[in-house]
Amino acid sequence: ERGINFFDTAEMYAIPPSADTYGTTETIIGNWFSERGHRDRVILATKICGPGLSWVREGNNRIDEKNIQLAVEDSLRRLQTDYIDLYWLHVWDFITPVEEVMRAFDDLVGQGKVLYIGISDAPAWIVSRANTLAELRGWTQFVGLQVEYSLIERTCDRELLPMAREMDLAVTVWSPLAGGLLTGKYAEGGDAVKEEKRLAHPMVAPLVDITERKRTIADAVVKVAEAIGKTPAQVALAWLL
Repeated sequence: ERGINFFDTAEMYAIPPSADTYGTTETIIGNWFSERGHRDRVILATKICGPGLSWVREGNNRIDEKNIQLAVEDSLRRLQTDYIDLYWLHVWDFITPVEEVMRAFDDLVGQGKVLYIGISDAPAWIVSRANTLAELRGWTQFVGLQVEYSLIERTCDRELLPMAREMDLAVTVWSPLAGGLLTGKYAEGGDAVKEEKRLAHPMVAPLVDITERKRTIADAVVKVAEAIGKTPAQVALAWLL
């Protein structure tokens, strides 16, 4: 009703992270759309998880053809939909041949289970190699790139964003507020760190490891916000636009 039409989730998003809660957010979103409809009016994105989380698919995190097929079927079931608008590959496994990965994704598109594919948290050379190979073979190419990007994390300025511009990849950003550091709530003397239970989550805790460099940047954002009468979060997000 408020115009939001892009929903981004993943098979591994769950709190607390465990085999028992695996797929929770997909289930929640699937139930929501099942009850309210509007599926044809939104872009629904989800992800297959690569290595790093032992509780996903019982530790079988290879991004090979078999796991891609199994993962997408599980996601479709939890999301209660016939197709996924944008299917992300989240974290490259550095084991499966790039040809196998791109052929498997092309099969998903040919089967109508996925409309577009994207990639998240992978080196620029992997993405460019994968898309070049897919172009030569006539397979589906990645159309989106998801990266961590904020006033604190600027690594993707070096290679990933220039590559995205050159290859015409849409970019979506995760953690633009650096896990909350750029909202001002972790300012010097605040109690937010003690109160935040989510900081125990293994995917969140590294984002808010408050080093001196991060604190300096966050404090500067607060000062700019105070000077122009905006919130620190507004300043941090405006920089990305």
